[in-house]
Amino acid sequence: MQATPQAIQKLIQLLNQGHLAMAEQQAKALIAHNPREFILHHVLSLALDQQQKYAEAAISYQAAIQLQPNMPDLHFNLAIVLGHLNQLVHAETACRKAIQLQPNFFEAHGHLGTLLQRQGRLDEAIQSYQTGLRINPQDARAFFNLGTVLRDKGLLSEAVTHYQQAIALFPNYTDAYNNLGETYRDQGNMPEAVQQYLEALARNPQHASANYNMAEFLYLAKRYADAIPYFEQSQLDDWQERVLYCLYKDAQFDAFKQKRDAMIEQSPHTSPFLATLSTHYSLNFKEDDPYNFCKHGLDFVYHRAIPELAENSALLHSLLHDIHHADIAERKQARLTNGKQSAGNLFKRPEASFKALSELIKRAFVDYRNHYANKDCALITHFPETLEFTSSWYVKMQQGGHLNAHIHEIGWISGAVYLAMPESTDPREGAFEYGTHGDEYPQLHTDFPTAYVKPKVGDIVLFPSSLFHRTIPFNAQQERICIAFDLKPQGDYLKLRTSY
Repeated sequence: MQATPQAIQKLIQLLNQGHLAMAEQQAKALIAHNPREFILHHVLSLALDQQQKYAEAAISYQAAIQLQPNMPDLHFNLAIVLGHLNQLVHAETACRKAIQLQPNFFEAHGHLGTLLQRQGRLDEAIQSYQTGLRINPQDARAFFNLGTVLRDKGLLSEAVTHYQQAIALFPNYTDAYNNLGETYRDQGNMPEAVQQYLEALARNPQHASANYNMAEFLYLAKRYADAIPYFEQSQLDDWQERVLYCLYKDAQFDAFKQKRDAMIEQSPHTSPFLATLSTHYSLNFKEDDPYNFCKHGLDFVYHRAIPELAENSALLHSLLHDIHHADIAERKQARLTNGKQSAGNLFKRPEASFKALSELIKRAFVDYRNHYANKDCALITHFPETLEFTSSWYVKMQQGGHLNAHIHEIGWISGAVYLAMPESTDPREGAFEYGTHGDEYPQLHTDFPTAYVKPKVGDIVLFPSSLFHRTIPFNAQQERICIAFDLKPQGDYLKLRTSY
């Protein structure tokens, strides 16, 4: 079968008309007889890429590059495919090759920024986005991506400015309206946040994140029935658990039980949020809990010292210095009294102290899993092989400080490392309390178990994200400082909306 001009033209037509499977099949047949024909490999690469067959597409792009090594578009497309495969280092190499071949390739600079951002190299990502913008200052996506990385760094005001610039260039940029709303939310400006969600939904009523964010606003405003349709429209992440939450908080117990039981039958017991709700309902109605994520969560609280954080250690001093002096914005936290909470994700920041602490915490997670290895519940039997920090932040509290009971809905395992603790003769003051009730869940009685630990400086506490927890108020004058975090199976919730 010869790759005649007519055969190649027909192949290109199939690709352009969207007949991707047919284009793939015919390209492979032609390549079998014409392995050195570059255009065949190029068409096959594009057909596989557009069908989201990324592993095969990567091999095909590499074959095309062997034949035509100086085409920047090929290296750029390979970088995107490798990014989909989470091969970030190889993707970065391919992207840099595209830029080497075509220095003014602003899309490649932008995608390089995305790859660097996904690796936590935020300052390098900013530089890459800015380079792309110097080449093309009308690139709305680059302003949007700059907004995301600045928000990751906790620079909320700068993030707002860049999202606004993206919208000015592209007034129908629904992701930018949504992310702008999220950033206003982080700043505590809920009226403006809601306005931006509504702007996104006016342009795309099916926008998943904007629907989800509107629902979250409504349920925080205790408008539970109003929130449910937005969660259902979003179909995003834990939307079904959020609907259950609204039903339960609205005391629609029969509807809650019916939906909970259906969810339990249809899926593995791997949702910490559903575990919280199911445990609370079962305790409330004095029934056996049918959900086996972690029925006896109080038995899975892990409290240890981290030797590298001993009093007067270099790492402890570095962490405290960076918390007090690094340029980290703060976000509003309604549950926090007499305290401040950082914005952004500390473990995505460039400071060496935060990077070192994140590695120590990952080591502690391995110890946690090994400690409970013989336990028969989904928390352990389905314990992820690879975890990533979905969030991390510091909390600084002053005299009288406390944090109301809550859960971390987007975690698998949550925890905190303690860097400063107030002195008190009362063993409960400033302690970490955990239990099965909180967040004003409806109570039919008060028989909900709780317990507490009093951490020391340098300690780590790890616990299932399904557990309620709070800080008991303290009267001492010293600060209470901790770094809190959530870990989740890699890739579950960190969906960067930054790709080109």
